[in-house]
Amino acid sequence: MSSSDRPVVIVGGGVAGLTAALRIHRADIAFRLLEARPRLGGRVLSVNETGQLSSDGFDLGPSWFWPEMQPAFGRLIDDFGLINFAQHDDGDVVLQRMPNRPPQRYGGLSQTPPSMRLAGGTGSIVSALFNAIPEGSIELGVRATGARLDGEDVELSFVDIAGAVQTCRAALVVFALPPRLLEATVAFSPAIDPASASRWRATPTWMAPHAKFFAVYDRPFWREQGLSGTAQSMVGPLAEIHDATTASGKAALFGFVGIAAEDRVAARESAIVSACVQQLVDLFGPEAAKPRATLFKDWAADPLTATDGDRIATGHPMADRRPWVGQEWRDRIVLAGSETSSREPGYLAGAVDAAERAAAFVIARMREPAQSGPLSPATND
Repeated sequence: MSSSDRPVVIVGGGVAGLTAALRIHRADIAFRLLEARPRLGGRVLSVNETGQLSSDGFDLGPSWFWPEMQPAFGRLIDDFGLINFAQHDDGDVVLQRMPNRPPQRYGGLSQTPPSMRLAGGTGSIVSALFNAIPEGSIELGVRATGARLDGEDVELSFVDIAGAVQTCRAALVVFALPPRLLEATVAFSPAIDPASASRWRATPTWMAPHAKFFAVYDRPFWREQGLSGTAQSMVGPLAEIHDATTASGKAALFGFVGIAAEDRVAARESAIVSACVQQLVDLFGPEAAKPRATLFKDWAADPLTATDGDRIATGHPMADRRPWVGQEWRDRIVLAGSETSSREPGYLAGAVDAAERAAAFVIARMREPAQSGPLSPATND
């Protein structure tokens, strides 16, 4: 089909891209994976208290999954032998309703099914996937900029780690990144049909409008007070807070910042962090005043995650079984970002589901006779 020695190119090295790569590799199909960041993982980011990548880190991106409701993701965790544990929710919760009024404490309720976390952080699944993929098949710091139909192939344009513009050819390209980001950053020739392009732009990017804050402590002192670490606030700056203590016992609280992305741009990060620490003091007492470290990640400020359209939160992506690619491109590209999952869009499980669907499309297409006709529209969704 293609003159390339790597007939499949995968754009994006997050959980979706890596899962697609693993499935395609196991089908004995050569591939090349291009990741724009200098690291793998995409929106999965597990770091130590200094903000460096860690095999026993705090999750600045997604941290929870629910294997009872997401069996495919649970099987992937089991296949790699990764250890998971329940989110700590034992103890009372705190509710902060009004400024200048003390927060109120209520008896907690155990979540059923429980939210689960991975020992070592969510980055452990990224490491496991990477270790299962052939050495030399992944290139970091490579940003895709264009895709052009050229006979039986796609000519993909990209900027490499040195800043040079290059091209490569492939029979099929898997775009394992959010549809909105894809539409904003990759130019297609011929252009993507207007209906598909409009849908890509309108699909909310999971995590993109949000920011997370962590405060790391010497010990989980809130547990000693009979508190779970869970809090809800209508005051802010944190709207929702949870215990983020790792499986190895590194104590932390984390919260989703309730300040809108545009307002975060106007505020200084140091001012937001200071206000978050003060809020933890109000909620959990004076021991919260002196964390050993703080971490702050604003996903809306990450150009490899968010576009200008993501600065306003528009809700969670919705499951949709319609094809993501129009007729002209549908035999040459397939979308695999979490948002394109027809079961769990916008979750870790959605990334795996979308990747497995994309990989199945690639495998079927690569095994077809050379003169095959177009695929059924239902296949490339």
